[in-house]
Amino acid sequence: CPRAGQWRSLFSGFRVLGLYSDHVPHALRYHKKHREFYVVTSVGKCFHTFNVNRLGIVAVSNSLSEDISCLAADRMLVFAAAGRMVFAFAKNKEVVMRFHGHQQDVRLLLPLGDQLISADSGGDVIVWDVQSSEIYLRLQFDTATFDLSAMMHPSTYLNKVLLGSSQGALQLWNIKTSKLLYTFPGWSVGVTVLQQSPAVDVVGIGTATGRIIIHNIRLDETLMSFTQDWGPISSLAFRTDGPPIMASGSPQGHIAFWDLERRQLVTQHRNVHSTAIAGATFLHGEPLLVTNGADNAIKVWIFDQEGGGARLLRSRQGHSAPPTTIRHHGNDGKNILSAGQDGTLQSFSTVHERFNKNLGHGSVNKKKEKKKKKGVAYEQLRLPPITAFASAAVRQADWDSIVSCHRGRSSASTWSYSRCTMGAYHLQPPGAHRDAVATAVDITSCGNFALIGSSCGRVDVYNLQSGLHRGCYGNDKAHSGVVRGVATDTLNQLTVTTGSDWLLKFWRFKSRNRRSTLALDDFTLLVVDMETRRVVRKFAGHHGSINDMTFSPDGRWLVTVAMDCTIRTWDLPSGSLIDCFLVSMAPVGVSLSPTGDFLATSHVDSVGVYLWTNKSLCGPVGLRPLPTDYQPTNETLPGTAADEPQQEVTSEEADDTYESVEQLGAELVTLSLEPESRWKSLLHIDIIKTHGAPCGSSHCAFFLPTVPGLTPRFSLPMATEQDAQVELDRPMRLLKDCGPSAVSLEITALSPEGGGASHLLLAFIHMIDSMLASGRDFDLAHAYLALFLKVHLRSLSHDAVAMDTLLRLSERLESRWAELRASFDQSLCLLSYTKSALL
Repeated sequence: CPRAGQWRSLFSGFRVLGLYSDHVPHALRYHKKHREFYVVTSVGKCFHTFNVNRLGIVAVSNSLSEDISCLAADRMLVFAAAGRMVFAFAKNKEVVMRFHGHQQDVRLLLPLGDQLISADSGGDVIVWDVQSSEIYLRLQFDTATFDLSAMMHPSTYLNKVLLGSSQGALQLWNIKTSKLLYTFPGWSVGVTVLQQSPAVDVVGIGTATGRIIIHNIRLDETLMSFTQDWGPISSLAFRTDGPPIMASGSPQGHIAFWDLERRQLVTQHRNVHSTAIAGATFLHGEPLLVTNGADNAIKVWIFDQEGGGARLLRSRQGHSAPPTTIRHHGNDGKNILSAGQDGTLQSFSTVHERFNKNLGHGSVNKKKEKKKKKGVAYEQLRLPPITAFASAAVRQADWDSIVSCHRGRSSASTWSYSRCTMGAYHLQPPGAHRDAVATAVDITSCGNFALIGSSCGRVDVYNLQSGLHRGCYGNDKAHSGVVRGVATDTLNQLTVTTGSDWLLKFWRFKSRNRRSTLALDDFTLLVVDMETRRVVRKFAGHHGSINDMTFSPDGRWLVTVAMDCTIRTWDLPSGSLIDCFLVSMAPVGVSLSPTGDFLATSHVDSVGVYLWTNKSLCGPVGLRPLPTDYQPTNETLPGTAADEPQQEVTSEEADDTYESVEQLGAELVTLSLEPESRWKSLLHIDIIKTHGAPCGSSHCAFFLPTVPGLTPRFSLPMATEQDAQVELDRPMRLLKDCGPSAVSLEITALSPEGGGASHLLLAFIHMIDSMLASGRDFDLAHAYLALFLKVHLRSLSHDAVAMDTLLRLSERLESRWAELRASFDQSLCLLSYTKSALL
């Protein structure tokens, strides 16, 4: 059989959208140089790093061989445990160290200075020396008597680690001497969380029964305790910015906030996450709380409400269950609508995550959901997952532009894309057919009408602006079985329906009368020409049920996905298969962008939306028909790409401060970076100063070199050019350290009337000429020259040598300005073209 490598694949993996977090608690880092907090979350076999200020992804780690079980971070490295291995990552991306030694899966990590403590499910605790990756100490516990479930480092306790067990007991160990210092008998309930409080010696202990204990470990004394009614404590966090507030998380996704001074519950937030809260951490010194959960969400809460409450500040959230249907929205191909098994409808942007939209869950009655009346359960108001939806961007600013069908429901729901919320209408069929289930939906190209097919065979038409029923196709039913698909042409002339009765029917859109790409259960596809009403192509090759299909914008390609884990591209003009590749998870949804640049797929057991680039737009790709015995190759699913690579987070010690050179290039000029007050007022210093010229003995510029002797004399110009440059730089540095008044005084003192001499005036002109030639301190050179000419131009006009030197200086000044003007004009021209050109 031919080798697969002889053909180039048509699509290449680009990135995955909508992956943010899983069940692993996050790790928080603070970068001193960036002065910014970063949150690290696990996503399967890799982890992502987000900046807390914008929740923009700044780094994506390399993939590991197994799923990550726990995370930890210090100021240098990020540690991740996968299976029995522990890995250390530098720059949040590259694996730089591997720690071998555990016989069971690692489930706890704790960085402590130059050491790393890891614990596995078999009771082994290993203390590693991070620099050498060698074992420093190994402790073994009997899981029957002390099953390690939590560990922490008490603040100010040097080389001490507090260990908690599922039996309830706690132990304080010295990891340097390998000695057990103290055993706390506990409270006969399993310890789930250990967290240091802002007070030294005081530790927060979360238990499996929902009890929270604030305990002083130095005195072995319980200070206070609280009880949470939502089950085990999944996370604990303490505010460090002043208010004595403690946050506790639960497996139901609720968070409770406790006042430690009043010893009472302050407030609670329910359904913060749809699954258990994996981690909750307060930012040090700030009223911000970061939470993550297995519902694929990261949320940042700010405490600025009256009464100590918090509100959602920013979040990144994807599907908590795999998406079932994906479709591109709009004609630019930049937004992908995705409906998941979690019941949410979301929009993912292919440009940047900040353009993502969460349209939320569908609701049976929005008013009831807002009021949350007694006796009505929270989940009873939620609509079941979406099974099919259609969208149109033409009139989305005027009325609802999305219509969805839900599992087991007869009515279809409308959604507003512009308002990111559920719409006002539930499109319900007439009373006699309300037992049927909506199975197919489409929106006309004008955005005015929605066509909904049902399990009883009806196809109803609704007006989206008013939500009114506008008729149905056929006398009463369009098909004798379940309607599988509905579609209209771009001119609203024809409507095509297909059902389980093996019929494909064509209808006039306006009169609803029958006028005269179909997937079959035998894994084949039929392409029907709408003009001739004939089957023009039949494609066979899939070995599993076909889940979804999409046409290319020009109608030449048909892309299909099936349960045999293949993604196939068929060429309609030639009627042949031109591309086929395998993926690790069966694809259930596919959509090709209207611009043809990206192919989007969704897969079973994955909550992300995967993007594939169309390589035919970037270069020549062979589109020859594939042979019948072609064996497709396995393609790796694309990973996440960083949206903000310019903010790559590195280790603090690895950040070398860049020192710029004094002059980047001979054709450039460099400003002095001095405050404007140092040089901008030099021309008006005589007006600003309330006192006049200095009186008393003659004064000479202090920065001018003199020759020692009985009669002080100024030194003559230096012999070498290099030494002369050094001598010219020295007075310039002295002048930069002076204020405006001192600079004015020194320049005035250069003249013979002020105690100077004629050759000193000439030396000052040479200094300015040197500054203009080198391009350094460009602003100061102009300011000093302006003041110099204002004060000494009258006396210089009688000196022929000085006037010749000033003429050469004027030429240099004009040439410098000409070079700068040309650079400015070029930059302005390019900027104007970029702003006005249609790129």
